[in-house]
Amino acid sequence: MERCPWSEGFDLYREYHDREWGVPLRDDRALFELLILEGAQAGLSWATVLKKRVHYRQVFDGFEPALIARYDDAKVAALLADPGIIRNRAKVAAMIQNARSYLALQAEGQSFSDFLWKFVGGETIHNHWATMAEVPAKTAQSDAMSKALLRAGFKFVGSTICYAFMQASGMVNDHLLACPRHAEVQKYQPIRA
Repeated sequence: MERCPWSEGFDLYREYHDREWGVPLRDDRALFELLILEGAQAGLSWATVLKKRVHYRQVFDGFEPALIARYDDAKVAALLADPGIIRNRAKVAAMIQNARSYLALQAEGQSFSDFLWKFVGGETIHNHWATMAEVPAKTAQSDAMSKALLRAGFKFVGSTICYAFMQASGMVNDHLLACPRHAEVQKYQPIRA
C-alpha cells in the first residue's frame, strides 16, 4: 500500500491513517473530541497527541462537554499534574471554554456537526493532490470556520488547526491520489461538484 507519506514511521500513525483520517465524521461529540485534540496538538506533532489519546479520553471524561464545562480549579490542577496529557495551562483552559461554547451552541438548538459541516457545504471536498507539497495548511473554508468558532467563544481554533481538523474529520479528502484511501474515502458520500 502506498500510503500518504506522513503516515509512515510507526504503527499508530499507519492505523490512524488507514482507519480514521479523512473518513467523514458527523457525530457531535466525536467532532468535539477531535477539535479538542487538534487544539492540544498546536505546536506539537500529531504523533504526540495520538500516543496520549486513550489517556485523554479517560481523564477528560470521554470528552463529554457537559462534564468538562464544570471542571473546577482542583480538576485543572490534577490535569496539569498528569504526565499522560500535554500539560499546558492555556490548552486545558481552552478545553473547558470550548465545552462551554459547545453547550451554548446546543442551547441555541445548533447541531455541532451542522455548524461545522456548513463550511464545506455539507459534503466532503475531494482534493486531487499528487504530492504533500501541494496540500495547503489552510484554506478559505478553514479561515471561515476559525472565525465562526472564535465568535462562538472557542479557543485554539486558528485556521491551520481548523484545516487539520477538516482533513481528519473527512470534511476534505486530502489523501494523495496514489494512496488507496483516497478512492476508499470517496465511497462514504457523493463527491462535491
